[in-house]
Amino acid sequence: MWRYAGWLGVLLLIAGCQSTHEDLLAKGYPPAFADGFDDGCSSGRQAAGAIIGEFRKNVPRYLKDPMYAEGWSDGFRQCQAMRDNQDRGDGRNSHLEERDKAWQQQKDQDAARAYHSP
Repeated sequence: MWRYAGWLGVLLLIAGCQSTHEDLLAKGYPPAFADGFDDGCSSGRQAAGAIIGEFRKNVPRYLKDPMYAEGWSDGFRQCQAMRDNQDRGDGRNSHLEERDKAWQQQKDQDAARAYHSP
């Protein structure tokens, strides 16, 4: 869990002047990991339906270089999840509101039955 929180922090730095790749290198991540993260992130955004982003994966490198593979997997998951969360936006809240309304309606019906039972 902490690992994902750390990566979320890295992704928030994207808005700065440095690219994610440069930021990862500056933080001491190996170049292979940073390369994989960039490719995986682009692929994750594309998989989540973003207009910007293309599927990128150097398959031979992914199979032979564990650092590239780890970076690709981390980038894919994080950027896909971030894009999915952006797409949900208010949709997630309306889903919760619908559940609350349904629960309140059920509670009211149960109370009415209890008060009007012989």
